[in-house]
Amino acid sequence: MNPPRKTQDAPRDNSDGLRRDAERQLGPDRARALAEGREPDPFAWLGPHPRGDAWQVLAIDHGAAEMSIATLDGRYPMAPVAGVPGLFSGTVPDPAPYLLRGRSGGQEWEYEDAYRFGPVLGQIDEYLIGEGTHQQLWRALGAHVITHQGVGGTHFAVWAPNARRVAVLGDFNGWDARRHGMRRRGSTGVWEIFIPNIGDGTAYKFALTGAHGEPVPQKADPVGFGAEHPPATASVVRAVGAHDWRDGDWMARRAEAQSVSAPISIYEVHLGSWKRVVEDGNRPLSYLELARDLVGYAVEMGFTHLELLPISEFPFDGSWGYQPVGLYAPTIRFGTPDEFRELVEAAHAAGIGILLDWVPGHFPADAHGLARFDGTALYEHADPREGFHQDWNTLIYNYGRREVANFLTANALYWLEEFHADGLRVDAVASMLYRDYSRKDGEWVPNILGGRENLEAIEFLQGVNTVAYGTVSGIMTVAEESTSFPGVSRPVDAGGLGFGYKWNMGWMNDTLEYIRHEPVHRSHHHNQLTFGLVYAFSENFILPISHDEVVHGKGSMLSKMPGDDWQKFANLRAYYGFMWTHPGKKLLFMGCEFAQRREWNHDGSLDWHLLDDPRHRGIQSLLRDLNHLYRDLPALHRRDAEAEGFGWIEGGAAAESVLAYARYGAPGDAPVVVVCNFTPVPRHGWRIGMPRDGKWEQRLNSDAGIYGGSGMVAPAIVTADGDEYQGYDQSALVDLPPLSVLIYEAA
Repeated sequence: MNPPRKTQDAPRDNSDGLRRDAERQLGPDRARALAEGREPDPFAWLGPHPRGDAWQVLAIDHGAAEMSIATLDGRYPMAPVAGVPGLFSGTVPDPAPYLLRGRSGGQEWEYEDAYRFGPVLGQIDEYLIGEGTHQQLWRALGAHVITHQGVGGTHFAVWAPNARRVAVLGDFNGWDARRHGMRRRGSTGVWEIFIPNIGDGTAYKFALTGAHGEPVPQKADPVGFGAEHPPATASVVRAVGAHDWRDGDWMARRAEAQSVSAPISIYEVHLGSWKRVVEDGNRPLSYLELARDLVGYAVEMGFTHLELLPISEFPFDGSWGYQPVGLYAPTIRFGTPDEFRELVEAAHAAGIGILLDWVPGHFPADAHGLARFDGTALYEHADPREGFHQDWNTLIYNYGRREVANFLTANALYWLEEFHADGLRVDAVASMLYRDYSRKDGEWVPNILGGRENLEAIEFLQGVNTVAYGTVSGIMTVAEESTSFPGVSRPVDAGGLGFGYKWNMGWMNDTLEYIRHEPVHRSHHHNQLTFGLVYAFSENFILPISHDEVVHGKGSMLSKMPGDDWQKFANLRAYYGFMWTHPGKKLLFMGCEFAQRREWNHDGSLDWHLLDDPRHRGIQSLLRDLNHLYRDLPALHRRDAEAEGFGWIEGGAAAESVLAYARYGAPGDAPVVVVCNFTPVPRHGWRIGMPRDGKWEQRLNSDAGIYGGSGMVAPAIVTADGDEYQGYDQSALVDLPPLSVLIYEAA
């Protein structure tokens, strides 16, 4: 509430008395500390405080030569405190709303006094923050546009338990750390202040002073909801919780769409390089443009989900988002948080789920980030043997500190609740699980039991999954876990980590190594194709061909293939056919679906012009058809995580590099038979056992001419007769095209 201004009333001149009162009450040292921004408890002095029958108002304004107080009843003078530039004192009869008025060089200005407003955070917030169980931490901390005591403004709150003083900086105070020192809330380590008349779009940072008075680099808000465009590093006030969601239909059915019995085919995307607007400075697409183009493409290609490389704000483009500073801020590179919500909503309207890569394993040491946030190792371990990640020159979260675990757990819920994300893929889980990850002897600290497992990280991951699944219905969590840690996708109450799915890195490594070999040598590596079935049902697996496989000198998927150009494309088609019929959900990085020739470059667009070449267009068509077939045939997805959903027909034809297997759905679902020929040699009249007698219809031939193949005709219908073979009561003769995968469905 802004009180009426009675500018015609001249203030009474009692400045000498005001000056003497302020000096007597403050003392010269504290007065200077207040004016210079060194006083740890400015709310104890600034603003209105009772002094006998009146109220003394103390204020700081380094730009003012004169100051006064405007109330409903008139104006009251303020006097400068002797020897302390910028500090003024005045008296009013009561603490009713007032404005501060400054004057200098013929200019006047007036504003609300932030120090006349009471606290915003309640006792429940304090209790939950102190306990480390505030599941909606973002509703307490961060910057929130609110109306407080009748006045609009922004409430700032930040956790900095070891700081001596914290202040908010921004254009609203000339980025002056002497202004807007915050109020400390008890023993929680939280500092807060309500600053009137600033709102959405305001840039800000925190200025912290260490416990012993040492300066700390200015910090972005750990729970900031927006950020400036890099390389600028300030946080930006953004509204939270005001979006009018219109995706109720999707939300009601997503649990079924993301279950282990559902077809899940994920298109992994780096938003900055999927497609660029060459005519406009080669800029990336915005969230709103992606809502139209990317979502439309995913639908056309038959993918069920989009997985986005991290979009939490990050300073360095070359990290691809995997070194985030603003975990609560969607990157401004592509638009505002609300525009990101529009992308999510567009995907949901099209029946596409949105998964977000989430990085709770480490964070960069940028000065404006979490590193030594309050002058101490607050979010990270102090000991570099625990707190420094040697591979990435980053810092490791201290999962054993309850407030840090709360910060991360709440962040997971934030993306799921505030942005309707359908799931989180957790990056680098293996690096979190083991204290000796990528470390030599003597470079790591054993756990309390003397072992190498990071018990605190394990407890944290179990807690995140328990809270996420227990709080938000229908979501999925995915672990990128590259070791054989047991029970990654098993329930927490059964001793597992509680993830919904795990990336099958072993399958990926083995099969890519196999397909690199010239076909003449593949007979010696046959087990690299078959070994994955030994453990295929020990977890709920996703088969990943991710961005990591097409960077850092690994080449593109096409370049991994041996032989001349024709054989490269044929090998890639066969590999994709094998992948899409193998047990496990699917994930493919952008560009791999049309056989991008060069490695992925985050600074440029995918090479969409390659689709002018029928060979690349053929790979794209194959992927589209594989996706639709995978979704249409229950046998290919319904029992992905069950041994009963798979049966070997021919697993031992190593000399010929031929595989044959059956996929089964629920009772009543037609079974599917898959035959793979990983040599360029056509094989006519190849007999295979069949799970059912009668006719079998060909549903896909990866060697078909429409995909760029040789066009060798494989029978559209084969008949399984009574000849027993390979343990089945009936069998059929099949012609196998070179470097091909055939899919047959029981008619």
